[in-house]
Amino acid sequence: MNDLQELYQEVILDHNRSPRNFRAGSTANRDAVGHNPLCGDQVHVFLTVDDEGIVQDASFQGSGCAISTASASIMTEAVQGKTVPQVQELFGVFHALVTGKALPSPEFDLGKLAVFHGVSEFPIRVKCATLAWHTLQAALEKKSVPVSTE
Repeated sequence: MNDLQELYQEVILDHNRSPRNFRAGSTANRDAVGHNPLCGDQVHVFLTVDDEGIVQDASFQGSGCAISTASASIMTEAVQGKTVPQVQELFGVFHALVTGKALPSPEFDLGKLAVFHGVSEFPIRVKCATLAWHTLQAALEKKSVPVSTE
């Protein structure tokens, strides 16, 4: 395994062992629930979006595999301080990356989210990596219907 793969694996394992923002959002004004029936991953995403459309806080609760948990953890870090359109753009770039449809342009910095590049090689894991993101989208759109990867 090369050094870059080892780094990616360590970032995912770290966020799985110690997920960031793993809590109910006490000030959340948007939330949504998601479920991956294939493997049992469950996530509840909480967002606090201010009047200017900026995500002031993002958190999650739930249970799932390492990829699902790490994706939710890194996602909550990545979206804080961003506008809703910026979050939606980030979702599009992340989704294209993990589905193998496109790599982000060099000027688009995915930060830690780049560790999920290898997920595209394992189609069954794409749903694990994107569950929190689809749930985030539902929260942004204030959808009350639970999100399912099926």
